[in-house]
Amino acid sequence: MSRKEGRAAMLLDGLRLEPVDPDARLSLGSKAAEVKDAPAKAVLEAATAQLLERLHELQDLFHADGRYALLVVFQGRDASGKDGVIRTVCGAFNPTGVQVSAFGPPTALELRHDFLWRVHQVVPPRGVIGVFNRSHYEDVLAVRVRGLAPEDVWRARYDQINAFEQMLAQNRVIIRKCFLHVSRDEQRAQLQERLDDPTKNWKFRLDDLEDRARWDAYTEAYRDALTRCTSDVAPWYVVPSDRKSVRNYLVARMLVETLESLPLEYPRIDDEVREAARDFK
Repeated sequence: MSRKEGRAAMLLDGLRLEPVDPDARLSLGSKAAEVKDAPAKAVLEAATAQLLERLHELQDLFHADGRYALLVVFQGRDASGKDGVIRTVCGAFNPTGVQVSAFGPPTALELRHDFLWRVHQVVPPRGVIGVFNRSHYEDVLAVRVRGLAPEDVWRARYDQINAFEQMLAQNRVIIRKCFLHVSRDEQRAQLQERLDDPTKNWKFRLDDLEDRARWDAYTEAYRDALTRCTSDVAPWYVVPSDRKSVRNYLVARMLVETLESLPLEYPRIDDEVREAARDFK
């Protein structure tokens, strides 16, 4: 191994996500949106490809084992890369064992229920990996920043979310939550690309500009949500997302390590089935 290859391997080994520390001041500035001295794009993409192969293998085992569900939550500002990471990383999963749910503004029916009602309905069953593109956290983010509910309503939701996720964990739902963190400059570049590219014009919304004007308010809302709703059973991870290759590697590695930490095994064939299948033609 050359010195260059050795340095790249060392950088990769140290490139991993750590859960949010609820007792520490969470940095959500522009520096937290990138990784200093990250490996080159080609190195990251090659390493990510290997992780995705492993993720595909692990999902097959996870699905066959059938004792757990996995819920992966992706939150982030507009143009932070939620669709991209779902397409690239979660694209490694067999579609028959994964379900993706996106959460927009609640419908009239959903508004007549508690805010977690629509979420609970799409929590994945055991053996399935569920992916949330946005989530119940919009009810302490957009609802808070846009003043869609009084403070005593949205503030009480932190404890309600924690209780909800604790209940899911007690029922063998493994929860991992990723905040895709982009800098203000990178978001501007991504939004400008949507304006310049006719095939992406449809993605640009007036709400994008309105939310960008509330940048600081969203930063505080995210800081509170991430620190108040991270736990051992439902940790939050801040994913530096200014570089797509870094973002994809970090998420893929975290998911591989999550699945590898579970005591998964392929079920043994039933003795009666084995006997019936003996010498079958």
